[in-house]
Amino acid sequence: MASVDDLWLVDFGDPYRGEPAHHRPALVIGPPETFGPDFPFVVVAPLTTTHRGLSLHVEIEASPDTGLDEVRFVQCELIRSINRDRLVHRLGTVDEATSRQVTEIIKTLLNH
Repeated sequence: MASVDDLWLVDFGDPYRGEPAHHRPALVIGPPETFGPDFPFVVVAPLTTTHRGLSLHVEIEASPDTGLDEVRFVQCELIRSINRDRLVHRLGTVDEATSRQVTEIIKTLLNH
């Protein structure tokens, strides 16, 4: 089961221009586990290898904990809800500092 702060390989399918495409890592940002394991959706933020220098992007280092093979950036502006069936396999997890940084950026984006 996917949990908040997990990194998963996600099948995003065919995209529209500017959206994440096909198989790529994503950070699970919700919902909290209080919704239970039968809730059919998860909220994710896709990762990119492209460093754009945007304050909305959070860097994640490649490590055994993250399961990433190269540095990636969480694209906080591209959050989306997906069906759990799009989760291909778990890669790893992010640390608490990274989680807090992503949360703060998303709160700002949502005006909270």
